[in-house]
Amino acid sequence: MGFLYEALIRPVLFRLDPEVAHERAVEAMTVLGAVAPVRRLLEAWTQQPAARVRPVECLGLRFPNAVGLAAGFDKNGVAWRGAAALGFGHVEIGTVTLLRQPGNDRPRVFRFPAHEAVINRMGFNNHGAEAVGRRLARLAPPGRRRIPLGINLGKSRAAPLDKAVQDYLGSFELLADHADYLVINVSSPNTPDLRKLQEAHWLRELLPAMVNANLARVATGRPRRPLLLKIAPDLTFREIDSALAAITEFGLDGIIATNTTLARPGPFGAVNQAGGLSGRPLQVAATKIISYIARATNGKLPIIGSGGIMDFASAGEKLDAGATLVQVYTGLIYRGPFFARDLAWGLAARQDRPFGF
Repeated sequence: MGFLYEALIRPVLFRLDPEVAHERAVEAMTVLGAVAPVRRLLEAWTQQPAARVRPVECLGLRFPNAVGLAAGFDKNGVAWRGAAALGFGHVEIGTVTLLRQPGNDRPRVFRFPAHEAVINRMGFNNHGAEAVGRRLARLAPPGRRRIPLGINLGKSRAAPLDKAVQDYLGSFELLADHADYLVINVSSPNTPDLRKLQEAHWLRELLPAMVNANLARVATGRPRRPLLLKIAPDLTFREIDSALAAITEFGLDGIIATNTTLARPGPFGAVNQAGGLSGRPLQVAATKIISYIARATNGKLPIIGSGGIMDFASAGEKLDAGATLVQVYTGLIYRGPFFARDLAWGLAARQDRPFGF
């Protein structure tokens, strides 16, 4: 199926503006998720044989497989049921902000097919936490879904840094009931000053506030949700150590490594486009950070690995480095709708081999 997509379908999609192509993909996945008979047929086809099923236990949740859809594709929680039918073991929607916002000016997405890469500066365009929460409330709640649903939370562009805590808490209160896990995104390069929240001073305000809000749910009879932090690949090891210290001190449940990069390696040094670079050029840097985190935490902190996963080998590389789960997005653009199925089946077969690859 991947060959057919790359030979026949991708050339047609790549004639469209990248963001228009993305919108068409979201629309198709939304329709797929809404048409139950078709969705069930696809689920039966993408599901791994019972003898090969290797669910992943992580964050107190059960994932049908290790391959997830990263935040950024389904920003508003409209397409995730379709993603489940295509073979994903979890979906992370968003990034969602407290306030509805249009994002940055277009054009804001750029493909680089020769390098299997994308640069985007979307800027957290989304419908806002209240609208997304209302939409999710009409669907199956946590515990009754085929796959876990994560919700990625970001800072509203209009909120200054000294109001960031209140902004994240507002989104948390509106969305926590609908999430299997939540992600605190402080690493997108496309919202002014957002990455400053990765600094120790800001993290030590934001993280305990989110943890305390999560614990307060228990006092009112609502379940606590796993909380993760998503970091950038551009942090130094010292900055990563600082983030890990805060995660440990305040009791977060895991980390997502990594977001897109502001670096411009190799031929991208001549590319004059602002935004985060993703795809194959990010592969090595993201894996190094995953490996560093795994070693620094003695493998005790759950890691969701993301960045440059374009094939079975690069997915396995992330798991070998210490990730428990992986997420893809740019790989989906270049490999097609059944990329998750192919990866999940390949990783299951890999587990059957005594020495991995």
